[in-house]
Amino acid sequence: MGSTVALAIFDLDNTLINGDSDHGWGEFLVEQGLVDKQYYQDKNDYYLQQYQLGQLDIHEYLEFSLQALTQFSQEELSRLHNIFMQHKILPLISKKSRQLIAQHRQQGDYLLIITATNLFVTQPIAKELAMDDIIATEAEIINGQYTGKVAGIPSFQDGKVKRLSAWLEKTGLTLQGSYFYSDSRNDLPLLKLVDHPIVVDADATLLAHAKQHGWPSISLRD
Repeated sequence: MGSTVALAIFDLDNTLINGDSDHGWGEFLVEQGLVDKQYYQDKNDYYLQQYQLGQLDIHEYLEFSLQALTQFSQEELSRLHNIFMQHKILPLISKKSRQLIAQHRQQGDYLLIITATNLFVTQPIAKELAMDDIIATEAEIINGQYTGKVAGIPSFQDGKVKRLSAWLEKTGLTLQGSYFYSDSRNDLPLLKLVDHPIVVDADATLLAHAKQHGWPSISLRD
């Protein structure tokens, strides 16, 4: 694949979907009675708040969020995720998001999601959106079972830049003509690298930065 193909890169949570899939998975586990309700709900909400404030300790959060995956077999996790997708994720995908993706597809761009949320939660979402590829935080699997640990660099803040750089080297693609869509101040390191940074339903910090630097601001909410 030649480097003339433009990358259309998308954050996932609160960008392509109108919500946070990682937090939503935690809520789903609580609703299904699969985790200690009060403890898990309080922790889940706390880490979401830390993320929104730009203060999240990603390793501390992943130690919490990945632990639940160790409690189930791959078959059971697949069954649960199918329910999660139908009831929690599909209602969060707007027509505007699907139209934006279709627009880039028609332009011949390469469609890539890059997200801090783990691959177990996000890979089926990327498949639903017919993305070409996804870069997500990798959860370690040994002998077909999640260990609760992270494999490699979490794709969060500067980690997104590092993971994308490795991906570009592997694929031979470049950032020439690239787009990146995001809602979050946490994505400023990557937004500053692409040719076309576009903020989507942005948080106050990111919106202020976008106005200062003349970046386009859009909404994907129906």
